[in-house]
Amino acid sequence: MDQPSGRSFMQVLCEKYSPENFPYRRGPGMGVHVPATPQGSPMKDRLNLPSVLVLNSCGITCAGDEKEIAAFCAHVSELDLSDNKLEDWHEVSKIVSNVPQLEFLNLSSNPLNLSVLERTCAGSFSGVRKLVLNNSKASWETVHTILQELPDLEELFLCLNDYETVSCPSICCHSLKLLHITDNNLQDWTEIRKLGVMFPSLDTLVLANNHLNAIEEPDDSLARLFPNLRSISLHKSGLQSWEDIDKLNSFPKLEEVRLLGIPLLQPYTTEERRKLVIARLPSVSKLNGSVVTDGEREDSERFFIRYYVDVPQEEVPFRYHELITKYGKLEPLAEVDLRPQSSAKVEVHFNDQISSAQPAELATSPVRPPSLTKDDQEAAVSIPCSLGRVCRVVVPTASGYLWKEHEQCVPRRRVT
Repeated sequence: MDQPSGRSFMQVLCEKYSPENFPYRRGPGMGVHVPATPQGSPMKDRLNLPSVLVLNSCGITCAGDEKEIAAFCAHVSELDLSDNKLEDWHEVSKIVSNVPQLEFLNLSSNPLNLSVLERTCAGSFSGVRKLVLNNSKASWETVHTILQELPDLEELFLCLNDYETVSCPSICCHSLKLLHITDNNLQDWTEIRKLGVMFPSLDTLVLANNHLNAIEEPDDSLARLFPNLRSISLHKSGLQSWEDIDKLNSFPKLEEVRLLGIPLLQPYTTEERRKLVIARLPSVSKLNGSVVTDGEREDSERFFIRYYVDVPQEEVPFRYHELITKYGKLEPLAEVDLRPQSSAKVEVHFNDQISSAQPAELATSPVRPPSLTKDDQEAAVSIPCSLGRVCRVVVPTASGYLWKEHEQCVPRRRVT
């Protein structure tokens, strides 16, 4: 059901967290408590809210009574206002300025691009450490203003904002550790490198679902741009060259990479993709969310050598020569057929003479080793089994030889 328009933050807060709609439950930060107060006290019927408030999709357009916000929300540390109708930064400022302990703020899917964020308003966000502006269409000018006024900002989410370029501010933001900027349209590396200039302390960079087509940067420059980068996601980017993957080795602290859904890897099998990428990235300890064990790394590096062993020298990647130095040249893996034998050579011993028969077909099954049937015996010795007894039948198997007694045999004959 659609929410009515023009609702205030305070109105929605009281409705959602009233004792009737949100009864008290035991436990820290859970439920709503109505404190006992003297009759006629101004605090009568006021609510002690949990520290995490979720007010998404409530049709909020304005703040409401600021004194009420301050009275109720002094202890609130996380606030989700996503998917509302807030379009004026001044109204957002009225809310946030009265939540002094606020560290996490989600303003996703509010039409905040319809107003300009002034520095005086942005100053009310100064204590926020994690800010989510997904699908807010926030301009880079707005982002710059926020960065100037949030000295402790550590995590910033700018997804789904239709960015095609990146605008650098006049000063860097040294506090930011994590940047999510997925689902935009950043195709050129010259735009991505600006993020390294803006956020020199960046630890995690999530670029998934952009259309980045190449990493065009000298190796030494990459190390200077992202000196602290530990994790990068290039999921569903447009990378098409192994040279782009090799470039990732230039990040001196890189440990984790996500590379699913890129054009480069489409022609390969799932096993080939993982092993070839692991072998090219010796410092990466986690690929696509899965830990790379020492055993998997060695298997991948040996696979890499064998994969390129027959490739012309001018096409062999540099990593191949590094691994040859480590393991030496490896022979191709032997092809071992573990399927049960279907035939065997039969020798007939009769009256101290040995004669050979045509290879006999063996009756086999997945759960029983090869053995000669009665018809096989008759075909091998050309004498009906009904005329006597056989001493033994010896049949080679994958684990050695099978010696099996038979009821019907040829007299004084041993089939081996």
